[in-house]
Amino acid sequence: MSRRSRAPEGVVGHRYKWVVLSNTTIGVLLASMNTTSLIIALPVIFRGIHLNPLDPANFPYLLWIMMGYMLVTAALVVTVGRIGDIFGRVRTYNLGFAWFTAGSIALSLVWGHGTAGALSLVILRMLQAVGGTFLLANSAAIITDAFPSDELGLALGINMVAAIFGGFFGIVAGGLLSQVGWRWVFLANVPFGVLGTVWAYLKLKEIGVHVRARIDWLGNLSFAAGLAMVLVGVTYGIKPYGTSLTGWSSPFVLWMIGSGLVLLVVFVAIERHVAEPMFRMSLFSVRAFTAGNIAQFLGAVGRGGMQFMLIIWFQGIWLPQHGYDFTRTPLWSGLYMLPWTLGFVAAGPLSGRLSDRYGPRPFATAGMVLSAASYLLMMAFPPNFAYAPFAVVMAISGAAMGLFAAPNTASIMNAVPARERGAASGMRVTFANAGMPLSMGLFFTLMVVGLNAEVPQTMSRALVAHGVPAASASALAHVPPLGYLFASFLGYNPLKSLLGPHVLAQLPAHDVATITSRAFFPQIIGGPFKHGLVLILTFAAVMSLVAALASALRGQRFVHEEAGSTLDHRPTKTVATSSAE
Repeated sequence: MSRRSRAPEGVVGHRYKWVVLSNTTIGVLLASMNTTSLIIALPVIFRGIHLNPLDPANFPYLLWIMMGYMLVTAALVVTVGRIGDIFGRVRTYNLGFAWFTAGSIALSLVWGHGTAGALSLVILRMLQAVGGTFLLANSAAIITDAFPSDELGLALGINMVAAIFGGFFGIVAGGLLSQVGWRWVFLANVPFGVLGTVWAYLKLKEIGVHVRARIDWLGNLSFAAGLAMVLVGVTYGIKPYGTSLTGWSSPFVLWMIGSGLVLLVVFVAIERHVAEPMFRMSLFSVRAFTAGNIAQFLGAVGRGGMQFMLIIWFQGIWLPQHGYDFTRTPLWSGLYMLPWTLGFVAAGPLSGRLSDRYGPRPFATAGMVLSAASYLLMMAFPPNFAYAPFAVVMAISGAAMGLFAAPNTASIMNAVPARERGAASGMRVTFANAGMPLSMGLFFTLMVVGLNAEVPQTMSRALVAHGVPAASASALAHVPPLGYLFASFLGYNPLKSLLGPHVLAQLPAHDVATITSRAFFPQIIGGPFKHGLVLILTFAAVMSLVAALASALRGQRFVHEEAGSTLDHRPTKTVATSSAE
């Protein structure tokens, strides 16, 4: 086994670090934008491929279009990070840029309709996610290789702003592009992807320490399969099973989660005994690394599904009640959520820079506390809220994430040996990305509980008040609430199709006009949605506070340095010896 040394500074030049930062920022921006831009554009995509979202048989396609990208990324990112450690982080990153761009082109060329079109989108999205994983797994490690530790917080702050800003900006971009045509949601990535790919291959160089080693196939397979099975089980926990409102009692869900957990235990056993492990479990003995990842995971569980819930709140409930046509709610939903983005952009680089000077703990911890406070403030708003004060709370929530993201990432990456940075970065992204689908599963479950407590009486009372026979009203009141939730999100008033022409023909014209109007269904679903949202916000606040506790326990600033592995410009005044070594 031989080790490659970093290139001396004279080979790459002092400005090289800014080349690295600018290129990797474009990479993570594209990879993160791609998730939310698709979610916001789902109503237009479903209409474009002529797929009825209210048909229960089509529900799995909706789930997989939303979740497939995240599942692939979470399952593969540590493996890809380790591959970067072995074969070169820049080489792996560059391949990811090209792969991601090719995936965007392929997605824009899908011509099938109905289930065939939906299946094509699911498969190509998951293939594209492999390229996105190569970008996300290696970007932080490449930046850490290029920047001295006393500038790393600022560099990662800018990069993390791009990553999370991409998620926010994807909402606006998806809304804008969906007005032109759903294919543009994918085509818009292509020029930036081509530019980033060519730039990366021409300018990025292998300067990081990495080790030639054999791939730990058993470890890679057990980890990827185990995590994928757990997340698939969680995803299908959202889907109703039999007479149950959710799928948590489904044998398939229980088997997938149970088997996945067993495989993850097997993974830990393999990594403790194999000569060249995919991931050195001893890194978890470094308190800064472990506490940072725990805080990252808990924060992701607390906020991962929040963005989606706010999209539903705006797109399916608030905007229709304010006169916006369902065909335009994706665009305006993105625009009205801009304060969240601006809060993050304002706080992210600043907290990264300050954490370089004062250490990451106070800023990361304060970010999680402020995040919990913002969730509690959101509880005070009614379903049809006044926008200005709500925008202030969204900005506070975005700023809270900005305070946390960069210092926490810098703390994790500074705490590991140089030769382990790819796998460590992959583990960091795994904790974040695994938290997001888990958050979605838990949030939807809590929302279904809240909806089920309120929808039957609210729906029945409102329909009977407008002349619908009691038997028909009762039948609609007991439709699984998850169907109503997705109908609201996708911009449909399902009451016309659910009642059918026979019932509607018996009603006065003014009652038919009211029931089928754009505001009637959002008004019915708004109260029950808020009831479920209170449960979600309470859970998110608790997760954020526990994440704040984990962040506070990370200790003082810790920087792992290795003799002979640093560039001349890297300072040594904060050097510490890692207990993982």
